[in-house]
Amino acid sequence: MTLSEDFNFADGGDSGESPSSPVLFGISFTPKIIGIVVGVLGLAGALYIVLNMLMPAWDSYQQKQTKIAELQGQVDQKKASIRKIDQVKAELDQAKQQKIQVFNLFANEQTLDTLLLDLNRLVETTNAQVTANGVRGELKRFVPISQTSEPITDDSLGSAVKGKLKGRTINIQIVGNYEQTQSILRNIERLQPLLIVKDYQSNLERATIQESKENGVQKVKPAFLTTIFQLQALMPLTPEEIAAAAAAPAKK
Repeated sequence: MTLSEDFNFADGGDSGESPSSPVLFGISFTPKIIGIVVGVLGLAGALYIVLNMLMPAWDSYQQKQTKIAELQGQVDQKKASIRKIDQVKAELDQAKQQKIQVFNLFANEQTLDTLLLDLNRLVETTNAQVTANGVRGELKRFVPISQTSEPITDDSLGSAVKGKLKGRTINIQIVGNYEQTQSILRNIERLQPLLIVKDYQSNLERATIQESKENGVQKVKPAFLTTIFQLQALMPLTPEEIAAAAAAPAKK
């Protein structure tokens, strides 16, 4: 007997029948088809969750982020406004201090009351080292043109201060030698009130010889300068005075 006769395999390998697959609507649901259907259902469920739960949550998240950004922008603006307010307050305080310092440069009624004494003191200080035959500085004239301060309504001091200042003008005459006159004018500049020298005129009086009839002694009177000028003291107008000065042309 040969090997082929002893082993005779039937075609198909297994004589038993496999279990039948379920059939629905004429479709046989094999395991492969069932797997596909389950996958499709899972994908549809995931898509449903994404569209109905995840997307609204994402939109809400985006809206919250936008709202947070807007609120943060408002907070930053308020912080910047607070810093700007502090900066404006500091600048305002600095401007007030500068205004006080500038106003201190101007004259006032109290400084004008002592101006005659101040000028006389300046003149007398130039006589400290004058010899017996030397020229003594003197304040010959101190005559206010008016007893009240008048608003400055022209452009003589510039259009920026027109109608904002008032002044009082005083006629001054001093005598002394060149050094004394120069010293007096320099010291006037150092006085506290703001003073303007106007219409300055200086004439040289030449040396003269005086002879005494009694003893025949000749005296030489040295040369000296006679200086005439106007001294204008400036003062800021008060807000009430500015309003009155502005209303005056309208009334006319």
